[in-house]
Amino acid sequence: MRAAQFRRFGGPEVLEIVDLPEPHAGAGEVRIAVRAAGVNASDWKKRSGRMDQELPQTLGYEAAGVVDEIGGGVTDVQLGDEVVGMGGGGAAQAQFAVLSTWAAIPPSMSFVDAATLPSTVETAARALDQLGVTRGSTVLINGASGSIGSAAVQFAVHRGARVIGTGSAASHGYLRDLGAEPVAYGEGMTGRVRALAPNGVDLALDVAGSGVLPELIDLAGGSEHVVTIADFAGAHEHGVRFSRGDSGRADYAIALALRLIDEGTFRVPPVHTFPLQEVAEAHRAGESGDVRAKIVLTQD
Repeated sequence: MRAAQFRRFGGPEVLEIVDLPEPHAGAGEVRIAVRAAGVNASDWKKRSGRMDQELPQTLGYEAAGVVDEIGGGVTDVQLGDEVVGMGGGGAAQAQFAVLSTWAAIPPSMSFVDAATLPSTVETAARALDQLGVTRGSTVLINGASGSIGSAAVQFAVHRGARVIGTGSAASHGYLRDLGAEPVAYGEGMTGRVRALAPNGVDLALDVAGSGVLPELIDLAGGSEHVVTIADFAGAHEHGVRFSRGDSGRADYAIALALRLIDEGTFRVPPVHTFPLQEVAEAHRAGESGDVRAKIVLTQD
């Protein structure tokens, strides 16, 4: 099968499409013929040698496609079902991928839109779970307009929380549409938040990693009320919890997001697609920040 791989660390130019043996579904897994696969920041971190020093490496852990092989003990899908999920054994950016977690794609949704969701919604829901966001909470989300931030906003609103979200002035209409009260980030952010919530907030989630953990701690009344997914060094320095998937995943979020989308109460993030064979261009676009959308690789 065709798959994205690199055999040495470096820039996007080290990426190539290679032929690999097809994977097969084990117990509790399904294999899909991939139609769309998500690209994430971890992909270019691995490619550049900042993560996982093993070589060669294949890429991708989230994909959407058609079930063509079912492992032992799996009873909730049939061959030909359209699903989206995670797993891939680190090789979801390929013709075939093995998923360990999946959910059925609603008829109203495309493979491309579905492929934007798994890692984004799992990360957002996990961070909200770790914060303890529930009905009646007031939560501040720093970096609310990005793909993970917007998912966190929508999940928090769905839980019945009041959400204040930071973003650029251009994003404020979008944040209001999602159900958040927008504030501009940058100097003076604390005062702008306190204008909306004079006594501060109950909880704060840092999605942007923009060096504002001290301000979030002040607004939330202590480091124990703050979680970051983007500032590892700052979390260590300020005693803030850094959200990791290995401390408990929120795999339920995939099916929940799909249901809410089908009901019209959850929005898919903006998406930019590249064919699988242009994976190097996809990395260049994502790593440069020029594409402010979820990047998805497609294939027939």
